[in-house]
Amino acid sequence: MTNFSFPLKKLWFTHILILVVSNYAVQIPLTILGIHSTLGTFTYPFIFLTTDLTVRIFGQIKARKIVALATLPGLVLSYFVGTLFEHGIFQGLDALSDFSMFVFRITVASLSAYIIGQLADILVFQRLRELKQWWPAPIASSVLGNLLDTFTFFAIAFYASNDPFMAEHWVEMAFIDYLVKICANLSIFVPAYGLLLKYLTQKLKLELKHNSDI
Repeated sequence: MTNFSFPLKKLWFTHILILVVSNYAVQIPLTILGIHSTLGTFTYPFIFLTTDLTVRIFGQIKARKIVALATLPGLVLSYFVGTLFEHGIFQGLDALSDFSMFVFRITVASLSAYIIGQLADILVFQRLRELKQWWPAPIASSVLGNLLDTFTFFAIAFYASNDPFMAEHWVEMAFIDYLVKICANLSIFVPAYGLLLKYLTQKLKLELKHNSDI
């Protein structure tokens, strides 16, 4: 990370933080109006926002590097946090001495889904980022990226899981998770993306102008 600028380091840290929080939150099931989901449904979409902003401003090469460098520390921390707070309940430090297959499957699923979803997101976004309008790229990339990411994750993590609730409802939870992510992206994250893009672009222009004047 020594050749990364400070904004890229912050984005790298943001990827890790969202990975850890989401992999913990997905252990906590939610039932709202008879619909089964997990708390992680409402945290993971943030990572697509940070990825798309990275691609838009810095290009796909640096975006892929951030994804690669964030994966290992994010998953190691996810396992420790997930084991300490399995099913949303603090298990005590002694829990770290016992291998948790439930948390390990979530970690492996997260690795697979994160890489597949993020690389698909970057690939689609890169192809559309040259359009005059800024909004087709984040919409198309989030639709495809979230689809691959969501169903890859839930299948690996919870198919025939030792958690009966997750094993029974994983298809339903994956479908609801995907719908929530798409609704959140269209109603919240795409508009937020436009505002953040404008802010970061202006900020980077000022920094470049300041450096050229020195």
